[in-house]
Amino acid sequence: MAIKIGKKIKGYSVMRPEDKAKTVPEVAMSAPAEAIAMPKTAEVIQMTEQVERPDVLIGSTYKVKSPLFEHALYVTINDIVLNQGTEHELRRPFEVFINSKNMDHFQWIVALTRIMSAVFRKGGDVTFLVEEMKAVFDPRGGYFKAGGVYMPSIVAEIGTVVEEHLKSIGLIHDPEMSAEARKLIADKRAAYEARSKKKHADALTEAAPAAADTAEKFPASATMCGKCNTKATIIMDGCATCLNCGYSKCG
Repeated sequence: MAIKIGKKIKGYSVMRPEDKAKTVPEVAMSAPAEAIAMPKTAEVIQMTEQVERPDVLIGSTYKVKSPLFEHALYVTINDIVLNQGTEHELRRPFEVFINSKNMDHFQWIVALTRIMSAVFRKGGDVTFLVEEMKAVFDPRGGYFKAGGVYMPSIVAEIGTVVEEHLKSIGLIHDPEMSAEARKLIADKRAAYEARSKKKHADALTEAAPAAADTAEKFPASATMCGKCNTKATIIMDGCATCLNCGYSKCG
C-alpha cells in the first residue's frame, strides 16, 4: 500500500527485512489500549524516513587514472532521490562502487566502498568523508594530475572524485571568490606575463603559435600552492601569490 508523504524528507535510513518485525513492540500487543494511548495534544515527529533500496538508482561514473596504477579506476556513485516530483526534490549519495582491471588492491578497495556506502546509507552530513580521504598520504609519495594539481595518494584522488560528485548534486557548495580577490589574481597574472614577455621577447616571438595555445595555463616556472595544491604560485615583488586561488603569504 502506497504511503503519501506530506512533509519534506530531511534524512533517511535503510530498513532491512529483519527490522520490519520490530516496528510493532511486543508491549503494544499485550498492554491495554488505554495504557499506551498518547495524549491528544502530543505530536510525534519522525526526523528520518525508513526507506528500502529502490530497484533503480541514478548514478555517475568517474575515471581515475593514476601513475601508481597500471590500469584506471572507475568510481561509480549512485544517488537516491528524495521528495521526487515535488519542489523539495533532492539527490543524496546512496552507494559507491570502484572497478578496475588491477586486482592488486582489491581488498582495501572493497573495504573502502563498503564503509563509504554504509556511511551514505546512514544519512545525515556525509561531507566529512571528503576531507578525511583527501588527508590520506601515500608513504611512497604522491603525484601531479593534469593541470598541476597535486594528489598525495590514490585515496585522496578518490576523495576528490566524491567531492566533485557532492558538488554536482548540491550537497557541497564552493565558496565564491570575492571581486577583490579576482581582481588581485588578474592584476598579478597580467603583471607577471608582461614582465615575462619583456624578459623573453625573442623566445616568445619564435614560439608565438605555441604561446597562443597555452595562454590559459599557469606559467611553467610556477610552484605548488600549499592551499589548493596547484602549480600556480609565482613570486612577484618578493611575495608568493597563487594565480589559481589567490592565496598569498603577504596577506
